[in-house]
Amino acid sequence: MNPLTLHYHPLSSYCHKVLIALDELAITTERRIYNPGDPTERSAYLKLWPLGKMPLLIDQEKPVPETSTIMEHLQLHHAGPGRRLIPQDAEQALEVRLWDRLMDLYVMTPMQAFTADLLRPEAERDAPSVVRAREALQTAYALIDGHLGGRTWMAGTSFSMADCAAAPALFYARAYVSFGPEHGHLRAYFERLVARPSVAHTIDGARPFFKYFPGRAGLERRFYVPESD
Repeated sequence: MNPLTLHYHPLSSYCHKVLIALDELAITTERRIYNPGDPTERSAYLKLWPLGKMPLLIDQEKPVPETSTIMEHLQLHHAGPGRRLIPQDAEQALEVRLWDRLMDLYVMTPMQAFTADLLRPEAERDAPSVVRAREALQTAYALIDGHLGGRTWMAGTSFSMADCAAAPALFYARAYVSFGPEHGHLRAYFERLVARPSVAHTIDGARPFFKYFPGRAGLERRFYVPESD
């Protein structure tokens, strides 16, 4: 029996972070899709983690929540030989952690504001929140594009935890707010991300579920073809 169990959903952007990390670190887990809309499943899940957020890693019956903490835990205790997402050098590790947080706070969060608004009844839509989310993403895109000049990956020459965070954040965000012509570094970086085997594998696993993504109209046809539903 595998001592590691990941509770997740293939459509969740935050779950994608951990799925990418598992591939990069060559770690095998038991995977259980969690449906929060099912009362029985939700009741059982809340017993494991009362805050009810996904993903959740269970390691020898110990719950490990929150994506960045999960990745740190996996790196510390389960990474395959020679596999790293967090540099051993302390200064380099700080940069990786910084960009992991920036991706969550300034790309993932405004992206989710678009999704949340689409899930509201039309009469309850919040146009000002969408305007603020669009402005936040445009600001983040400019920041990231400037940072990426001369870089292959987000925090240096090696794919890291920061890139695990960037891949799903940017993948879903650009369905709502496209990269502009001024974002050449960011556009090239995105292509490197989606070509990365761990990212491509995660996207492939999500394809059957993209029809449920509220922003699916903004997904490129190479990722989602509506006629195939």
